[in-house]
Amino acid sequence: MKRILVLLSLFVFTAGCSLEPPAWSQSGGAGDDDNVVIGVSISTLNNPFFVTLKDGIEATAEEKGYEVKVVDAQDDSAKQVNDIADLMQQGIDYLVVNPTDSAAISSSVESANGSDIPVITLDRSVESGEVAAFIASDNVAGGEMGAAFIVDQLGEGSKVAELEGVPGASATRERGKGFTNVAKESLDVVTSQTANFNRSEGLNVTQNILQANPDIEAIFSHNDEMALGAVEAAPDDVLVVGFDGSEDALNSIENGALDATVAQQPDLMGETAINAVEKLENGEDVEDEIKVELMLETQE
Repeated sequence: MKRILVLLSLFVFTAGCSLEPPAWSQSGGAGDDDNVVIGVSISTLNNPFFVTLKDGIEATAEEKGYEVKVVDAQDDSAKQVNDIADLMQQGIDYLVVNPTDSAAISSSVESANGSDIPVITLDRSVESGEVAAFIASDNVAGGEMGAAFIVDQLGEGSKVAELEGVPGASATRERGKGFTNVAKESLDVVTSQTANFNRSEGLNVTQNILQANPDIEAIFSHNDEMALGAVEAAPDDVLVVGFDGSEDALNSIENGALDATVAQQPDLMGETAINAVEKLENGEDVEDEIKVELMLETQE
């Protein structure tokens, strides 16, 4: 009889253990109330802008005693989805995402929602899923700022080419919209072609554009990396305007190569993301959309 009771006790204990969900699947991610763990997925760390963004996140998180786990999507939407799934299985309390593609990342945001993990997006929005805060520059206003600078420097009706970012990224749509708001009335946009936010593609696409349109007077680029590629391909009398305010772009402006950049503050964006995490952790309200100030950096 005793043997039967012991066996029954073991069975109940084992069955009870098997019903307990793993720590990462429980509300709150890591399950350690004393240690806030933040998963961070960056679209690419091959771009200095996003490296600075990451540095701002890590520096502020260290000040607050938060643990950060950073993954690099390498501009691959499928990899970013897998990376985020891995972060969730490792156990995170918050997810900070700089999307490669605003639509492709939606399923990951919805998955985090289902696990009660608050999501903060940086620089680019998502098309679906619940986001606690979206932190970015006003990309539409920035596109308008870049176009207005070209008009101021060259006059109305100047022939311009537009280098577009990654198709599907909200930053591409918004910067392009802002540029068009001004350009449709004041500039002659000869062509708009994508170079995927990439410097080498910016160089190659610019070479092709100038070969087909040698009378181009200016180039507006959706980011600094493509603009720096364009500078290498364009003659000195072609005005080139970038967007981001990366260190390489600012150095290029100082050296008289790049003409201007619509400068974001990626370190401040990263800092703002961690400050939003702190507010959420303390049960405070966070604005749905937080805009970080832009500045136009020029050679003057």
